[in-house]
Amino acid sequence: MIRVLVFVAILFALAVGFVWLADNPGSLTLRFADLEIEMTVMVAAVLAIVFILVVWALLGLIRALRRSARRCRRAAERRRERGQFAQSRALVAVGAGDGTLAAHYAAEARSYLRDDPLTLLVTAQASQLAGDGMGAKAAFESMLVNPETRLLGFRGLFIEARRRHDVVAARSFAAEALREKPSLGWAGNALLEYQAREGEWSGALATLDAMAGAGGIETGRAHRLRAVLLTARALEIEDGEPEAARDLAFEAHRLAPELVPASVAAARLAVRLGDPRRAAKAIEATWRIEPHPELAAAYMDVRPGESGRDRLKRMRTLTKLRANHLEGQLAIARAAIDAQDWPAAREELKGVMASRPTERAYLLMAEVEEGEHGDIGRARDWLGRAVRAPADPAWMADGVVFDHWAAVSPVTGRLDAFEWKAPEHRLPGREPPVVDDAPAATAIEADSEPAAPAEGGANLPVPLPPRPGPVVADDLGLIHQPDDPGPESEPEPPPVEPPKPPRRFRLF
Repeated sequence: MIRVLVFVAILFALAVGFVWLADNPGSLTLRFADLEIEMTVMVAAVLAIVFILVVWALLGLIRALRRSARRCRRAAERRRERGQFAQSRALVAVGAGDGTLAAHYAAEARSYLRDDPLTLLVTAQASQLAGDGMGAKAAFESMLVNPETRLLGFRGLFIEARRRHDVVAARSFAAEALREKPSLGWAGNALLEYQAREGEWSGALATLDAMAGAGGIETGRAHRLRAVLLTARALEIEDGEPEAARDLAFEAHRLAPELVPASVAAARLAVRLGDPRRAAKAIEATWRIEPHPELAAAYMDVRPGESGRDRLKRMRTLTKLRANHLEGQLAIARAAIDAQDWPAAREELKGVMASRPTERAYLLMAEVEEGEHGDIGRARDWLGRAVRAPADPAWMADGVVFDHWAAVSPVTGRLDAFEWKAPEHRLPGREPPVVDDAPAATAIEADSEPAAPAEGGANLPVPLPPRPGPVVADDLGLIHQPDDPGPESEPEPPPVEPPKPPRRFRLF
């Protein structure tokens, strides 16, 4: 109401002014240089009012434009805030495993922030959570357009391809990502794994070199993987190209002296090419780090054709590099048995029995009993104890026992997955059961007399049922498990029959 009164008052004042000017006419002259303008006072007043109105209108327009820009900024900020709120709620829903809520908030985030990287990510994660593979794939593909999210898109497409078991697509996405950024760890490791699984050793070595040059892998890890790849390549060409295989094996041994297969392959090829001295040095270097039965077997074969006594002497030289080690004692016992030095074999096995006897130690003791005295009954006794003894270490990859080392796990395709360790189902931790009442120490004395069996074979030990063996894989990589004999129970005494001669076991 006040504004109306003010407006009416202004109009009334203008009307009074114009009437006064009409009653008092006059003239106004403007001179500028050679220009002269003459007008009445009424016209000058009208022009002044028009000028003031125009200026006032322009100032109002400027204020309106500034006001609208602020409104647009505030609206954009409100949209971003709402989009960020929807993004956070979608991430929480994804973390909680609520696919429906995650999809709802992801759609809301897309309505506010369509091209935002985090919006695309939560959309893809919501689709993955809901099992919508095509939606996740579309979200990751949309990330490839933006350079900032291109690597993220490759990563997501790689994961989706692996979920579909599409090896070709997964490998392609990993290779593309690695070309974009050679230091990208996941892409390099994935491509390296695929190449090694296919036996592309040269390509795998090139990929590893590119990763190491870009800083995508630690130097120690790069040396280890390079040694594994070189060893695999050497084993592949060993028969056809022995000299090239020897060079590859020795390079692998130089990069990773602790890698037993590399040392064994290098020594075997060096002996084959007439260089036993170099072969012995390679084995000795690895034995200092970690004694291994394959190293002992290769060391005994450094000079083919030697007598058993010479091989035993050489084995004693090797074991001095790591004195009082279990593998060294078992290696000397093996060499002594081959040389038919029964007292030496008993002495070494006596030390093993006093510390931590394993299945291999009992089997060697059975060979000593059978070879020295021909005592079949006592040999069977040791064989029975071997059944329940802690298992010896073996080559294992992904929980599966294998006969030989390989660069890639046949179970999962993982590179450098093989480890030398004891199977978990028979880890040491308790004394193996004794079959008869005779103490174990009596059986390993060198001067003990073999006990004569009672009439009718009454003192023969009762054979024990075999325990379920570990999951193993044959040379072709096919996984299988021995037949399960069922739960353990006390077996019925077998009918009396003449004892059968025991089987001979060679462990090296």
